[in-house]
Amino acid sequence: MNHIKLSVLGSKGAGKSALIVRFLTGRFIGEYASTSECIYNKQVTVDSKTTNVEIYDPCTQPTKQNPPLSEELSRADGFLVVYDISHRSTFIFAKTLICSLRDSQLKTCKRDTETVVFLIGNKQDLCHVREVALEEGQIAALEYRCQFFELSAAEQCQEVADMFTSIMRKIIHNIKMKEKQRPSGSKSMAKLINNVFGKRRKSV
Repeated sequence: MNHIKLSVLGSKGAGKSALIVRFLTGRFIGEYASTSECIYNKQVTVDSKTTNVEIYDPCTQPTKQNPPLSEELSRADGFLVVYDISHRSTFIFAKTLICSLRDSQLKTCKRDTETVVFLIGNKQDLCHVREVALEEGQIAALEYRCQFFELSAAEQCQEVADMFTSIMRKIIHNIKMKEKQRPSGSKSMAKLINNVFGKRRKSV
C-alpha cells in the first residue's frame, strides 16, 4: 500500500482546515479555530490502488521571520500552500512560503526530484470581492515550479476531492521515479564490473 504524507500551509483564515475537512468528510465548515496541530488519516483509491494519506495541519503556521520549513520537508512528501483569493496578503505570504520551501530543500537535502508543491487559491465563491486574479496564481505557479488550482472549499466538493487525488498521483509518480533512479548495490556493482572487465576481454 502506498503511504503519502501531506502538509497544508498558508495564512490564518485562508481555508486550510476547510479544504482538509471537505476532502475527508465531504462537509464544509465555515468557521474553524484550532489550538493544536492535527494529523488526519484516510485510505483512498488512486488509479485502482489503495493509498493511505496522512494530512498534517499545523496549528502554528510558519512566519516570514522564522519559517521552520526544514522540519516540514523531512515530514512531508508534498505540500499544499493555500491562499484566499479575496485577501492579497495571503497570496503574498503563500509565495513567500514556496520560496522558503525551495530554498530549504536546497540547503538541507539533495533530492533526485523536486518536492511536490501545489499552490491553491481558495474561496473562489468570493470572486465578487477578488483581490488576486486567476492569472496571477497561474503565473506564480509557473515561476515557482508548482501546480496550481483555484477552487472553493465552500461550494466545490468534487473539485476538492479531484485536487487531492491529483496531488497524490503526482507524489506517487515522484516516489516511483526516485526508486528507479536509486540503483541496488548488487546490480550497480555487477554493472560496474561488467563495464570494466567486459571491455578488457573484448580488447584481448
